[in-house]
Amino acid sequence: MKISKEVFEKSSLWLKRNARPLEVARWEYHFEGGSKEKVIEYLSAFQNEDGGFGHGIEPDFWSPYSSPMATWAAGQILMEIHADKEDEVVKSMISYLVNTNQPETGMWPSSLPENNQFPHAPWWHWTEAVQENWMFNPGAELAGFLVHWSTENSEASKIGWASIENAINRLMNVSEMDKHELNNYQQLLKVMTLHESAFNSKVPFSLMDISNKIAELIKLCVERDVSVWSTGYKPLPLDFIKNPNHSLSREFGDLMEQNLNFYVESLSEEGTWDISWDWGSYPEEFAIARRQWKGILTVDRYKILKAFGLLQ
Repeated sequence: MKISKEVFEKSSLWLKRNARPLEVARWEYHFEGGSKEKVIEYLSAFQNEDGGFGHGIEPDFWSPYSSPMATWAAGQILMEIHADKEDEVVKSMISYLVNTNQPETGMWPSSLPENNQFPHAPWWHWTEAVQENWMFNPGAELAGFLVHWSTENSEASKIGWASIENAINRLMNVSEMDKHELNNYQQLLKVMTLHESAFNSKVPFSLMDISNKIAELIKLCVERDVSVWSTGYKPLPLDFIKNPNHSLSREFGDLMEQNLNFYVESLSEEGTWDISWDWGSYPEEFAIARRQWKGILTVDRYKILKAFGLLQ
């Protein structure tokens, strides 16, 4: 089952009428030959003077202040468009990450007290002990950003490698992990593959060991009961497998095909996907966040459908 050109065009028009300019720029970059400079232009609107990001770039919390989690959301997009370490938006972001790292743990605070002052989903509410719920989400990936976009032996690089060592030690000593933190480790692994020689000299585990551990945890995490996929927020195969060349494609073969069909069949009449969660508070603001998420999901899922050859 493929997405027809008519449906694709309907999705494109919905985005351009309703989504944030940032998602429109990403859509144009991936599907219409758009430039990375345009993505950076709209992404930079969410960046503060300290180099961090805020202003609701992650639609489930609206704090305008810089936070590591909002900066992670921006960093993912910068990785997606292959931003260069000399880009000003990247250099400024790296400076923020250097200044906010917690060296005793190697983490960055995932939720900040400022979150509580602005509309937010309940899982972003800050309490003193909340970091235990998040652990290296997003710290594992932020550490990868530092290594990827800094020069060898710089302060940023040293902080990044120290954090990576702490993150990997956690990974190799847990028996289960939630989807979000696993995604962070998946992205870290991609970055480390690009810096393999340095990785081998700094971390006491091989990339293969780490890849195998991540795969083991993904197998435990994925919801295999297809009948419950539409009833709530479930970790699906395509949350982890973004293209047919992934090492787990064979493991999840039939289930992955069912996930692709699920995406195609759940595409709405307007050409978008809706979210499966609710804040339970701030109803007016949630309605706005929900629409923003529709734009994000539409870009992200079309990227996957394209990678699997499901666009006509």
